[in-house]
Amino acid sequence: MDVRRLGGRIAAALRALAAGGSLMPIPSWVANGLAMISLVLSSCDLLRLCSDRDRRLLFPLRCREFVTVFCQLASILYLFGLCGTGIASANSETHACRDQGGSPDQTRAAADAPEALHDGVEDGDEEIVAAVVSGALPSHHLESRLGDCHRAARLRREALRRMTGRGVEGLPLDGMDYQAILGQCCEMPVGYVQIPVGVAGPLLLDGEQYHIPMATTEGCLVASVNRGCRAIAASGGAVSSLFRDAMSRAPVVKLPSIKRAAELKEFAEALTNFETLAAVFNRSSRFGKLQGINCALAGRNVYIRFTCSTGDAMGMNMVSKGVENVLGYLQTDFPDMDIISLSGNYCSDKKPAAVNWIEGCGKSVACEATVKGGVVQSVLKTTVQKLVELNIVKNLVGSAVAGALGGFNAHASNIVTALFIATGQDPAQNVESSQCLTMMEAVNDGCDLHISVTMPSIEVGTIGGGTCLTSQAACLNLLGVKGPNLDSPGENAKLLATIVAGSVLAGELSLMAALASGQLVKSHMKYNRSSKDVQGAAS
Repeated sequence: MDVRRLGGRIAAALRALAAGGSLMPIPSWVANGLAMISLVLSSCDLLRLCSDRDRRLLFPLRCREFVTVFCQLASILYLFGLCGTGIASANSETHACRDQGGSPDQTRAAADAPEALHDGVEDGDEEIVAAVVSGALPSHHLESRLGDCHRAARLRREALRRMTGRGVEGLPLDGMDYQAILGQCCEMPVGYVQIPVGVAGPLLLDGEQYHIPMATTEGCLVASVNRGCRAIAASGGAVSSLFRDAMSRAPVVKLPSIKRAAELKEFAEALTNFETLAAVFNRSSRFGKLQGINCALAGRNVYIRFTCSTGDAMGMNMVSKGVENVLGYLQTDFPDMDIISLSGNYCSDKKPAAVNWIEGCGKSVACEATVKGGVVQSVLKTTVQKLVELNIVKNLVGSAVAGALGGFNAHASNIVTALFIATGQDPAQNVESSQCLTMMEAVNDGCDLHISVTMPSIEVGTIGGGTCLTSQAACLNLLGVKGPNLDSPGENAKLLATIVAGSVLAGELSLMAALASGQLVKSHMKYNRSSKDVQGAAS
């Protein structure tokens, strides 16, 4: 064993003491100070012994001389080990940043992050897991420290098992591209959840056929939508109309007085200022275009609701950047304006709100179809009159009795959520996206059924978020809306919104028919109960 390695071992042992590895933890600065003091005192004593003719340094060493020589050698080895460790750390830091295409300055800027760990004899998986369990290495640093996202997820799973005493063996690990989700979809992954994807259709919508991918664990849902698609196709198809495309974000700001708050409202809503504010807003993206500004007052607080088009992206981040630009500009004329929050819930995102039901958010779509009376009887197993009456009593009056907010439908959220998960949308935005008004009436002298759904707040995109994942991208590709539309930006997201509305139309038609004919329980017993479950329950 060479001197450098011996010094490193001694330094590591003292650092372990300083880190609390013994019963009497010693701070590193105390250990370093003791080593320096020991070096100075032992050096002085050795010099005095060597210069004292009456007390020469003789072998074998007496007790005092032995202690002096031992302290001298130990201090030198300890300090030499510290220098070697520092040089090694600097070299590894330099090599690491060069391998990653960065500079040493950039690496030192992240000095608060833990030391880089790697596979090897001394720093293998066991040491990394132990560091995560002890808290020495934060779990969210694994990807950046290891440079291997799959390995990071694997070690995080093991650390989780040790910390909780419960494993996640049934949660799949392999088969997911963890590099694809890094910094985009999910932090600190330990696996992924399997959700079966069924395909309903074809849905005949606006003269085109679409096969609808639906990710769901509810039996009978895909079959129900499929039956609705069959009834619509047999009657000539459905027609959709997208009548609004505007994502919203509403910050809240506070002024010193109600008068100043009213002045800000007047300034922001003035048509003469719109072009200037739009130019400031539109700087954030070539696809984000400001469409309108509407303000609401609550005392000294002003809620400024911005709406803008966002191309093929769902666009929440896009509109948020534009809002920040405008707020910075407004502070020039209103320096006394205090920005409380970028979102003041007047947007309103991921919450049921009347403002979205009335003003809309994202894509506003209406979809209709006229289902022939013969199809109602042969495919849906009911009559036009029963469906019309049920829609009034259930979807309209029943929802009103319940005090529903945008919930004047049978189960729009079922279809929206299944499509959102399959195509990589934000599932939480099904709250506002599922707001739907279902209407039914008898037409053509009462022989046929006219059905429509009006959905004012469908928030979807074909780029960004979960749309980059392989499975979700495949479902978008099945619908013909994968990625951005290069010829006409924004058209893919608009088409996806109309497909969502058309699918909801099919789902509403089929479920209402099942209720009108009294077949709901029977169909769920057929499609939502396996023989395995029955046998298991019997045993």
